[in-house]
Amino acid sequence: MTAAFATLADLQERHPQEVILLGADETTGLLDEVRVARALEDASIETRTILAARYSAAELDRVDDDGLAILKIYVMDIALYRVALSFSRLTDEIRERYQVAIKRLEAIAAGKGALTLVGEQPAGGDAGAETSNGGAAIVAAEPFFPRRGGGLW
Repeated sequence: MTAAFATLADLQERHPQEVILLGADETTGLLDEVRVARALEDASIETRTILAARYSAAELDRVDDDGLAILKIYVMDIALYRVALSFSRLTDEIRERYQVAIKRLEAIAAGKGALTLVGEQPAGGDAGAETSNGGAAIVAAEPFFPRRGGGLW
């Protein structure tokens, strides 16, 4: 199985109060770490599924640090939504953050944004990075009969 884009530690660092409030077990009042970790895994799967419209699994495994940072934010918002739903603690703010995350992921998948990938250097591009736009790159040789002056040949 592919690793989650965000971990429980990431979620606790970014949203410490929300994790405790939303993820507390109904009977013990303690954080249900297993349930929250599963929500993070499910959110990562949902993210990969949305982005599969544009990126292959291999490409998603090569997303650079900046791309991973934004995916982590989206995954955490999706996971908090899932946790809140599973504990019947959904708020309008959490629903809104979830909807924004989904819309942004769908926009990236539709080509209205891009994730930078680490790996092979594209022809004429930056060393060590490339972007995937779902299209083909065409590299053409110099014309055989270059134009001279104002005439045809």
